[in-house]
Amino acid sequence: MAIYRYTFYKSPNIGIFVRANDRFVLIPHGFAESKSEKLSEYLQVQEVPASVAGTRLLGPMTVMNNNGILLPHIAEESELRLLREATHLNVERINSKFTAIGNLISVNDNGALLSPLLEEEVAQQVSDVLGVPVHTASVAGLVQTGSTVVATNTGAGVHPNATEEEIKAVSEALHVPAEPLTINGGIPYLSSGIVSNTKSVVVGSLTSGPELIMLSRIFQA
Repeated sequence: MAIYRYTFYKSPNIGIFVRANDRFVLIPHGFAESKSEKLSEYLQVQEVPASVAGTRLLGPMTVMNNNGILLPHIAEESELRLLREATHLNVERINSKFTAIGNLISVNDNGALLSPLLEEEVAQQVSDVLGVPVHTASVAGLVQTGSTVVATNTGAGVHPNATEEEIKAVSEALHVPAEPLTINGGIPYLSSGIVSNTKSVVVGSLTSGPELIMLSRIFQA
C-alpha cells in the first residue's frame, strides 16, 4: 500500500469531491482526464464519472463500500441508473431527510457507524444495501460520524478528540485497528482530506510529514 498527496480543483479537500472503494473511484463529470487518470492509477481502480443531485460533492453525498452505494433522497433516477450500470453494485436512495449522508455514516466491508441523527429505520436499509452490521455512535462528542471516522478494511482514522472508549467502539464496530488522526496540517474532519481503499491512501496536499507517518501506521501503508 502507498500514500499519495493530491489536490482536486486546486483544493486539498479532496474527500469532498471523490469517493472510492477497491474497484471504483467516483469523480465529478467533466474533471480533467489527465488528473482523473492519475487518481485512478494511485487507487488502482476504474474511474466512474458521476453526480448526485446535479452536484460535484460526491464525498458528502455518497456512502460506499465494496457491496453498495447509498445516495440521498434528492439523487436523480438517472444518477442511480448510471451508477448501477457502471459498478453493478447495490445502489439505492436512503430513506432520510438528510442529504450529506457521507458526513453521517462511516463504513467498510465489516460494519457501518451511523450518526445518532439518523432515523432508526435507516439502519436496516444501510445494512441491506451495504451488506454489513450497523452501529450508532457519536465521536468526539460530534454527531457527524462520517466526517470524524475514515475507514478501510485495514484500519480506521478517528477524530483526535475521540475518547479511548469511542476509539474502542469504532474499532469493534468496523473490526479494524483505530487511532486518532488529523489531515491537511491539523484538520480533524478526516473525510474532507482522505480518499482511501485497501490498496492506497490519497490525501490532501497540505498533509504534513507526521500525519503521513500516522496514516502509514493506521492504514498499514
